[in-house]
Amino acid sequence: MAVDTHARIVNVGGNCDFYKGSWVYDESYPLYDSLQCPFIPGDFHCLSNGRPDKQYLKYRWSPTGGCDPPRFDGLDLVNRFKGKKIMFVGDSISNNQWVSFACMIHAAIPNANFTTYHGVPMASINFTDPEYNISIHFNFKPFLVELEEIPKRIINIDNHKPFLVELEERILKIDTISTGDLWKEVDVVIFNTWHWWFHKGKIQHWDKIQDGNKTYKDIDDRLAAFAKGLTTWSTWVDKNIDPKKTQVFYQGISPTHPKGKDWGFPHTTCADHTTPINGTTYPGIPEPGVAVLKEVLSKMSNHVILLDVTTMSQLRKDAHPSYYTNQGRTLRDCGHWCVAGVPDTWNHLLYASIVGRPETRTHRVDMNLPILIT
Repeated sequence: MAVDTHARIVNVGGNCDFYKGSWVYDESYPLYDSLQCPFIPGDFHCLSNGRPDKQYLKYRWSPTGGCDPPRFDGLDLVNRFKGKKIMFVGDSISNNQWVSFACMIHAAIPNANFTTYHGVPMASINFTDPEYNISIHFNFKPFLVELEEIPKRIINIDNHKPFLVELEERILKIDTISTGDLWKEVDVVIFNTWHWWFHKGKIQHWDKIQDGNKTYKDIDDRLAAFAKGLTTWSTWVDKNIDPKKTQVFYQGISPTHPKGKDWGFPHTTCADHTTPINGTTYPGIPEPGVAVLKEVLSKMSNHVILLDVTTMSQLRKDAHPSYYTNQGRTLRDCGHWCVAGVPDTWNHLLYASIVGRPETRTHRVDMNLPILIT
């Protein structure tokens, strides 16, 4: 039997898959004004960096069959999670989603007091008023498994940046998670890893890979390395996360759009496009990691809901920062996403899953069956 790890919604019109659909123009969008959100870093803040077109903000995800999920209600979410913690764990794409999520909450309670902490590997945004009291965290853990960085020396710079660590060696311990205790203390956790496994050359993030007693300079099959690391993570979740306390999600694989030939527009990049791909089907090749991810999730004993956002995001060649990732326009980013933008839809579907039936959140669901949410 084919594994179906989609979260689904059921209404009087029948069974409807959140993740099959198309983008439709909606004048009521975006869900918030990004210029009013205090949490967006410069590299995601396309409007403040001078992006002239605004049409990319006006598209709403519409699942096939017409059974749209309920509109995001930030105040409802805050009320549900008063006194609780939500954490995003992963790479800079998780950071992208975390920032979007915080902006959506802020738009619902714009006059609320908040504090922020920006550190590595932890950052947080805390809405501190007693009637809200919700904490939204980001744990920078791009591989989910351990990346041990062995310092060579510490270099003094100046009073503003008092030291720089020069690294002797970086070891990716593909079979080890030793810093996961933080994940057990939250009420909702959203995991992600993908892009860093495929960085090579100067942007590769390890010097060697360790798997048990074996050490490798590198692994040629990066997809196999990803599968091994993801299996380490899934085993850890099954052994350590209490599903009665913590609801677990996996943010699906976020695509990139650096080469227009991949979707039928040769000699272009994301910077040359201002509208989505029409229809429900991405014309390029599937992301190879999706099948690996679903296979790993299907073998887990714990209940993990997959936010299967890959295809819907592949259709949004127009929604990356491109040259508007900084005000100098010295870089082109076709990997991250503008905020406001596509990550808002990811969080909309996260919300729709969270407000589903309580019983779908508190016991194991057979991964061979659809996860039903009404």
